Amino acid sequence: MLVYQETYRNETYRNYHTKGRKLNFDYRLETPDRIGNSGVHKIGLGVLLGLEDWRIDSFFCALHLDYLSRKYWQTKYSISFPRIRPAEGVSIGNRIIADRDLVQLIAAYRLFNEDIELSISTREPEKFRDNIIKLGITTMSAGSKTNPGGYFVEPESLEQFEIDDSRSPVEISEMIKKQGYEPVWKDWENFTRASGYRHSIQF
Repeated sequence: MLVYQETYRNETYRNYHTKGRKLNFDYRLETPDRIGNSGVHKIGLGVLLGLEDWRIDSFFCALHLDYLSRKYWQTKYSISFPRIRPAEGVSIGNRIIADRDLVQLIAAYRLFNEDIELSISTREPEKFRDNIIKLGITTMSAGSKTNPGGYFVEPESLEQFEIDDSRSPVEISEMIKKQGYEPVWKDWENFTRASGYRHSIQF
């Protein structure tokens, strides 16, 4: 289960969450604990890079990960790196994280926890995604839709944000193979866990 805090700064969080149950910062922050107590196999964390200083938000996300992995040690964890993308009626602002900084952040997480699953989405361009694999990424999305219900409704419906890598899952799989890695389409079967894939990319 993936639950992104978006930002760990309470004041900034309130500026972007003004309605519904998600507006409760503390409730959102404690959600991974509820997931851990439920015995869910994997918990995904992340911040929306660009809402706040990426170094500060990522630092607190790493602290959150460290706390959870110590308390719910039988659970697997993943970290995602979504950067703010252009969207209808939204101003991106001036806290954009550069490619160089994102690479540094991914490398820092890999050094911080060598077992953590690090995920990169179709928000990122082809060139960046192709080159980041060897620098620590272990999970990639492909063929993504960002419009609500996008896999089941007409493609003309409003997108939440623009994706940058529109390649199909088959194309991404071939790219991974060319780099010497094995694409893994799912990781919850016993033989996959027993094999301990060290040179594979999951998506």
